[in-house]
Amino acid sequence: MDDKMSLNTLPWQQLLDTQGLQCPLPLLKAKRALNHLEVGQKLKVLATDAASQKDFAVWVQLVGHTLLQNECIDGVYHYLIEKN
Repeated sequence: MDDKMSLNTLPWQQLLDTQGLQCPLPLLKAKRALNHLEVGQKLKVLATDAASQKDFAVWVQLVGHTLLQNECIDGVYHYLIEKN
């Protein structure tokens, strides 16, 4: 099994589809969604804004969450964020 397949099968508690939205909306919506999750739960975010890669990487470090997945598959950016 390749790494992309295993990353796409990681369990998550909530899916947030922000495809078509531009910066800063994907990040703002993810922040709001994470507020409703418990520590240890995971949020899967789908985005099409290329700027979101840098935004999510920097933001999770600032707030202390864990970015378990950050990759682009067929033009869609996939993020898996664990709430800490």
